[in-house]
Amino acid sequence: MAIRKELIDLKFRIYDGTDICHDTYEPSTTILTLTERLVVEWPEGKEVTPKLVNDVKLIHGGQFLDNRKTPSESRVVFDGNGITTHVVVQPNGPKNTGLEEQEQERKMNSCLCTII
Repeated sequence: MAIRKELIDLKFRIYDGTDICHDTYEPSTTILTLTERLVVEWPEGKEVTPKLVNDVKLIHGGQFLDNRKTPSESRVVFDGNGITTHVVVQPNGPKNTGLEEQEQERKMNSCLCTII
């Protein structure tokens, strides 16, 4: 006789308050698998759309969830009600730190004095 684990009820809330991918999942489902499904099923016409799985971060209880873990390993609390996990899209493109621009502005705004 196989012991069947309870399915977990998850929904994902994106930046505009829309809930997506509301379904029941196996407890062994990894955060990465959930994230892949989110990217595939992302609603059309949204202002912000992830292009890659790495662009999506899941947050629950104020913590980013690790893609290698399952929700239970990430200490997501299952209270019998549906669990809402927040979704953040952060493209991993090159980050413009502005250091070059700051350095150039500093050079242009500086003056030199020579005492003879």
